[in-house]
Amino acid sequence: MTSTALRSRARKLLEMVTTPLLPSDYLDLVSPLRAGADLRGRIEAVHPETNDAATVVIRPGRGWRGHTAGQYVRIGVDVDGVRLWRAYSITSPANRQDGRVTITVKAIPDGKVSNHLVRRAKPGTLIQLDQPTGDFVLPQAKPAKVLYLTAGSGITPVMGMLRDTEFDDVVMVHCAPRPQDVIFRNELHDLVADKKLRLTEVHTDTDGMLDIARLGELVPDWAERETWACGPAGLLDAAEEHWTEHGVQERLYTERFRPSTVVTGDGGEVTFSATGKTVDADGATPLLDIGEEAGVLMPSGCRMGICFGCVTPLKAGAVRDLRTGEITEAEPGVLIQTCVSAAAGPCDIER
Repeated sequence: MTSTALRSRARKLLEMVTTPLLPSDYLDLVSPLRAGADLRGRIEAVHPETNDAATVVIRPGRGWRGHTAGQYVRIGVDVDGVRLWRAYSITSPANRQDGRVTITVKAIPDGKVSNHLVRRAKPGTLIQLDQPTGDFVLPQAKPAKVLYLTAGSGITPVMGMLRDTEFDDVVMVHCAPRPQDVIFRNELHDLVADKKLRLTEVHTDTDGMLDIARLGELVPDWAERETWACGPAGLLDAAEEHWTEHGVQERLYTERFRPSTVVTGDGGEVTFSATGKTVDADGATPLLDIGEEAGVLMPSGCRMGICFGCVTPLKAGAVRDLRTGEITEAEPGVLIQTCVSAAAGPCDIER
């Protein structure tokens, strides 16, 4: 008998002995990060950054393929007994020597996962991981001049870039309500002291919102720079319009954490037929959020309408695409993206 046949026979015997659990289930208990297992990570530390933001240090399993600076990763976290998935930018450099990766999370009002990670996550906690993805990354050929335009937690993917790649001429304009709200502030000022970065902080509580039309006062040569921008939709919409007006839109790269909402409606009663729950929904909140708030287990991914990880059958009624205003009505086999769809009257979602 060959060694392969012996191993196969031994495995079958093990499965018989350990039924109803499989040997892999026991291996998950003692070696959850092993090669061949579902990709997981272990939280090794949580470092506060501001009053409402923290950096989570994660040791990924052996199946982790590595990331490119600026990309994000989907993580699955168990919160109050429910597995919830969210996407966060990776803030560690691609070549971190200890093999760990970091995400930096800002707790948002009523954010179940963000508040859990910032205030309750403990070292030793296992989380689910997807492979990193995203095209908000630096080019292989280094630009001569770089501008980073960020606000709030939009600094997170850019911080991964700053830590990963040095440029000869780098400027950052960052907006936050107050100095103490600037995530990574000490590290940013260290880079300034080392002449690796020129930084302008706009403190919106005292300075007001950044007027993109006056960007030239802060960065006179902004139009000559390759620019990576990340922040609230208002900032990115204004930047895209400004760069287009000046004919340099090809030099602007943006990353949005939420899709732009173009059209909303009146909403309606949403039934989640698989779980028997019915809730009232407005016409502006994505059905993904409505379902999660109701305690329905909703598949999700990027929450941006890109990855199609949230696709769900629409059994009855109609929904509105928040990005375009397009109405989709139920018919056999029709699927909707719950992360970018809102109720357009009564509807039934197969969850």
